[in-house]
Amino acid sequence: MVAKPGIKPARPWFSAGPTAKRPGWSSETLPHDLLGRGIRAPEVVERFAHGLRLTKQVLEVPEDWVLVYVPGSDTGAVEAAMWSMLGARPLQVMAFENFGKQWAIDARDHLKLDPELLEAPWGELPDLGRVDPAKDLVFPWNGTTSGVRVPNADFLSREREGIVICDATSAAFAMPIDYGPLDVVTFSFQKALGGEAGIGVAALSPRAVARLDEFEPPRAVPKLLRLRNASGFDRALATGTMINTFSVWTLEDWIDALDWAQGIGGLAELVRRTDANAAVLFDWVDRTDWVEPLAVDPATRSTTSVCLKIVDPRVMALDDAGRQAFVKRMKTLLEAEGAAFDVESHRNAPAGLRLWCGCTVETADVAAATPWLDWAFETTVEEL
Repeated sequence: MVAKPGIKPARPWFSAGPTAKRPGWSSETLPHDLLGRGIRAPEVVERFAHGLRLTKQVLEVPEDWVLVYVPGSDTGAVEAAMWSMLGARPLQVMAFENFGKQWAIDARDHLKLDPELLEAPWGELPDLGRVDPAKDLVFPWNGTTSGVRVPNADFLSREREGIVICDATSAAFAMPIDYGPLDVVTFSFQKALGGEAGIGVAALSPRAVARLDEFEPPRAVPKLLRLRNASGFDRALATGTMINTFSVWTLEDWIDALDWAQGIGGLAELVRRTDANAAVLFDWVDRTDWVEPLAVDPATRSTTSVCLKIVDPRVMALDDAGRQAFVKRMKTLLEAEGAAFDVESHRNAPAGLRLWCGCTVETADVAAATPWLDWAFETTVEEL
């Protein structure tokens, strides 16, 4: 029997969404005075507007961009941009992980747009040289389910004709993002800053606003995804007005996370913390023979959703169902010990591990989790 490690993570939360709360978080610190108020009350609208201003400041979004809240977390934000803005030009979609694949399916089957797919196997990026500046583009900056990210925005033209919709939900507040060649950047409360689920944010460039003003989609757009009114872009959305009724409690929790982020040093410190967490995990991977990063190229490896594949021959000899069962058993062992929660790969990704290393996770907890991963692996192998 393999001996259990002696130290456990103080905060063993490694889920890729919702992610770990900020260090020191307590529900008792959240304001309660607006709970139960009408969503259109001036005080409530102003509080939501404050959240947008603070988000823009912490994330260092360009001054001439606007931010809006959208129902449905990042999924809702991406869908709102797609349903409200696409169809004016030919479309490309980068589909190298689960969510990119979903955006491609939505564009083809629901928006009827016949997109050109830029695909790659799990763990790789597609050929970025195929991106056409004359076409619209939808892509994830960081593949939450594959652990692969674009290294920078150099593959995007600064003189593009099409608009670029970037799903940045597992990159925002954790990686430097070059807004110059982007037009829509989406993310959610529940990812990098550990907010509650249900609300997404879409940051819109002046070119994105112009598309909304000038282009009327040739389709019925559901109210929950509607960024336009009869005159074009619904500018009230950029002032704290909501598409539908949002949770004030969720908003207060988000503001709490932003205040924490600002208080520890802003975006630069959030990125530093994320990089430090990922470095500890990758250092362990480098000296561990049974596991490797799913991302093939070190230059494109995610620092937030670190995805790992099990390469031990005894596990690789199993069929897909057997490998899935192996990972599930590891997960059961880890969670029974309270050593690491939610470290399995996404259900649509190859069987393996995924640990969130974003800024709300403590580096010491990543380090403390790695011996437990070894323990769970060796214990499960003994059971084969």
